[in-house]
Amino acid sequence: MKVAGFSFIRNAVQFDYPIVEAITSVLPLCDEFVIAVGDSDDDTLGLIESIKSDKIRIIRTTWDDTAKAGGRVLALETDKALAAVSPDADWAFYIQGDEVLHEQSIPVVKQAMEQYLNDKSVDGLLFKYLHFYGSYSYVGDSRRWYRREIRVIRNTGNVVSYKDAQGFRTRANQKLKVKLIDAYIYHYGWVKPPETQKKRLRNANHFWNTSATIAQADASVDAFDYSQIDSLAHFTGTHPAVMQARVDRLNWPFTFDTSQKRYSARVRFLTFMEKLTGWRIGEYKNYKL
Repeated sequence: MKVAGFSFIRNAVQFDYPIVEAITSVLPLCDEFVIAVGDSDDDTLGLIESIKSDKIRIIRTTWDDTAKAGGRVLALETDKALAAVSPDADWAFYIQGDEVLHEQSIPVVKQAMEQYLNDKSVDGLLFKYLHFYGSYSYVGDSRRWYRREIRVIRNTGNVVSYKDAQGFRTRANQKLKVKLIDAYIYHYGWVKPPETQKKRLRNANHFWNTSATIAQADASVDAFDYSQIDSLAHFTGTHPAVMQARVDRLNWPFTFDTSQKRYSARVRFLTFMEKLTGWRIGEYKNYKL
């Protein structure tokens, strides 16, 4: 069984993406790792080159900044990395620049890839998610956070990134048939110094929003206000070992009253039903189980 990892990145230093941690977290599962490094305003290339592994293959790319509709450029960059994966790889493991696989999940992922290797009815593996917010001590627990997403796909050449690169579909725009596994992706995109987070969001606005919205965002305060969130829960587990240095050097204060729930009446009812039944009514599912 051959496994390839793949990802894309640009301006990782400027916006404090844990891309090194992301890549190194999945390297134990991979025979190769393709990373598409876009033209950057910082030394992102040097950062990637600093990773000491002969498994890593860097491809240089130029982002199409005109492909802004719905963050389409992110999918295009994902597809560039996927296209560079060795054709003899059986599985391709996708990890984004702010995602990290916990080492505790490595045996689970490996076992699942081996189990479904010859089952061609399985197009990929579906992972569970933890979304950290504000600091490394809180996770989002409301309906605004997606619970699952595809991160391992069968390397058939018939799979492409979908919309803003959150998931995948076939070239014929069909949902992938996947198996849910008990493995977690830790999403750290909402844990950055408040000033850096604001800069990241201003930059991200250029890939989703109109010029008027961008101007409004640029005119706002210089630090992101983490307090404006509907609901959080305390995180009581452990972080991936590759993230520990980042956890240790966190240097901004953030506390949140986890008993506080800023829900509308509708969301409060839907949340109650989810806790009662386990069913998230109206959940977006870009896959088939």
